[in-house]
Amino acid sequence: MHILAFSDLHLSARHAATLVESSTEADLVIGAGDFCTMREGLEDAMEMLHGIMAPMVIVPGNAESIEELRKAADLNMTVLHGEATEVNGLRIFGLGYGVPTTPFGDWSCDLSEDEAAEMLKPADGCRLLITHSPPKGVGDVTSGGQSVGSTAIRAAIERVQPDLALFGHIHDSWGQSGRIGDTHAHNLGPTPNWFEL
Repeated sequence: MHILAFSDLHLSARHAATLVESSTEADLVIGAGDFCTMREGLEDAMEMLHGIMAPMVIVPGNAESIEELRKAADLNMTVLHGEATEVNGLRIFGLGYGVPTTPFGDWSCDLSEDEAAEMLKPADGCRLLITHSPPKGVGDVTSGGQSVGSTAIRAAIERVQPDLALFGHIHDSWGQSGRIGDTHAHNLGPTPNWFEL
């Protein structure tokens, strides 16, 4: 399966146009959250992605709530938050939001490590794990040099060992990859990222 994946669109029309154009080659498109900015413009972001005809699996970032994303999503989009789906035999599990809790204030949709750990319990058996936040230690370093990834997400990857763990959230680490056991983990960003499963 030819998979196109991205995160952190943040209402960028330029990046959305590139993703729509690239998606004609994709069997599946993954969106790892933060389609809008600070809970504003989600419908506009979905409109920008409207030209993607491939099946999409998306999770909410910390910039949109699960309720807002489910309401705005197109018919070809499956929204996951603490649950799994299957596309052409590929089991996919998704968890959105900022983990751990961000310092951004009331607009940010966040989970504590304990809340995330509980929601990740049903991830067993997935080959693709989509989260908005990175696991601790991979693609999680800020411009100030701080590792701010999630211990709960890392523990789930160590337990489940999916083929791929895809995420975003930490802009300063876009494009960075690492391995957690047998799992390839990658911080996506808003440009096209391609994977084969």
